[in-house]
Amino acid sequence: MEPSERRQAVAMFQEGIQAGFPIILGYIPVAITFGVLAAQSGMSLIEITLMSALVYAGASQFMGVNMIAASAGMIEIVVATFVLNFRHFVMSLSFMNEVRDSFSFKGKLGLSLTLTDEVFAVSSIRNENIHKKHGIYFYLAIYIIAYLSWVFGSFLGGLLGEVIPEQLSQSMGIALYALFIGLLIPTVKKEIKFGFIAIFAMLINLIASQFLSSGWAIVLGTVVGGLSGVYLLKEKK
Repeated sequence: MEPSERRQAVAMFQEGIQAGFPIILGYIPVAITFGVLAAQSGMSLIEITLMSALVYAGASQFMGVNMIAASAGMIEIVVATFVLNFRHFVMSLSFMNEVRDSFSFKGKLGLSLTLTDEVFAVSSIRNENIHKKHGIYFYLAIYIIAYLSWVFGSFLGGLLGEVIPEQLSQSMGIALYALFIGLLIPTVKKEIKFGFIAIFAMLINLIASQFLSSGWAIVLGTVVGGLSGVYLLKEKK
């Protein structure tokens, strides 16, 4: 790479860091909360850090910790995580369709592996850099700092979980609900039917939990709630 091109790449990378800085501010507190709750659920510091590094899915990690604490089986946790994260297929396809003519296969593969809700939102808003030369470094910077902030926050939370009183850490569990509500409210403002879908899924989970384990109740509530959305959100012909 020529010196001038290297400077352009560095400039794009720095711009990506600036664009992704709000993600860091949002990720670290939630990741710390996850680490604290996971530590006090019996997970070791290595397990907590590896879970964030390999799974890298906030909502699913919170759900996984709760299911582990409830003694859910491995299959239940895997299926529930797959169902909850199925939206990532849609997000990846959407973003990869935008960059298909601009980035190499290796570049697209690397970006897709670290795509999250927040990263997808920022990348979609700042899509003017897709067709710029060395534009991939802009998105690479966003994805790297988001990933590192989540893993670091989880590691820090795992350390703090050993010193924070259990009474305080239990109250931090509200972060899970705040995370979901934060994702749900903007959508409900645009379309009230999403609110009905969420309520229906909760009712299914509540009813199913009377007959099934908590893990399968979550899976059933998620699947049935999602299928109800197919009916409620279909366009009128």
